[in-house]
Amino acid sequence: MRLDLSTWQEVEAYLTRSTGIIIPTGSTEQHGPMGLIGTDAICAQTIAEHAATQADALVAPTLALTPAPFNMRFPGTISISEPLFEALAREIVEGLAGQGFRHIYFLNGHGANLAPLRRIAADPQTQATIQVKSWWDFAPVNALRDQYYRAWEGMHGTPAEVAITQATHRILPPGDAAEPPRKLTPEFIKAHAGDKHGPPDEHRRDFPDGRVGSHSALARPEHGEALIQAAPKCVAADYLAFLSGQ
Repeated sequence: MRLDLSTWQEVEAYLTRSTGIIIPTGSTEQHGPMGLIGTDAICAQTIAEHAATQADALVAPTLALTPAPFNMRFPGTISISEPLFEALAREIVEGLAGQGFRHIYFLNGHGANLAPLRRIAADPQTQATIQVKSWWDFAPVNALRDQYYRAWEGMHGTPAEVAITQATHRILPPGDAAEPPRKLTPEFIKAHAGDKHGPPDEHRRDFPDGRVGSHSALARPEHGEALIQAAPKCVAADYLAFLSGQ
């Protein structure tokens, strides 16, 4: 059940049986030669909608305009500042909470969204209980990622997320992504977790095709279909546990 495809009467009826809602969060940024600019948003929304079917949940419109400043030298990327994103998400939470949505579950698809969302969740003045999870946080999902790609999953333009968009939208030729990228060290991955990358000029210089340690050409649509089967089951179970206070 999508909020934007519902009437207000349907939402009012929903609130008589549930106080929960799922909000997908992604980005609008380059994802390498094989990745769609909307990849993060597509992944989060796709998994959220499948999970909602299993959990009888309402899904809010995806927040796709988010912080991605490091990718601004790649045409098509749209980035807003972290304070602006946090303020926007906070107002959305406050508005939904005022209508009776007391359990708000952010399903994330973009690392740079995590810090501001977690600050909102931790704020004692927030009028709702908030859960923040990324779709890759679950062991069965990571087992598939490891099975298919191992260390070549990398950090950006990952074959897992490309595989999901291959299953839902279209398959692009590998182009420059046919060859594996420079492999990342564990130290680099730790230091840059949460999309803590450098200034946009440096980022474009260091990762000229947009991939960050990810061998996108390993993606297959059947991998995406398997991920779309596994991830929503995990999200649905986690969402229902969140609603019940477990």
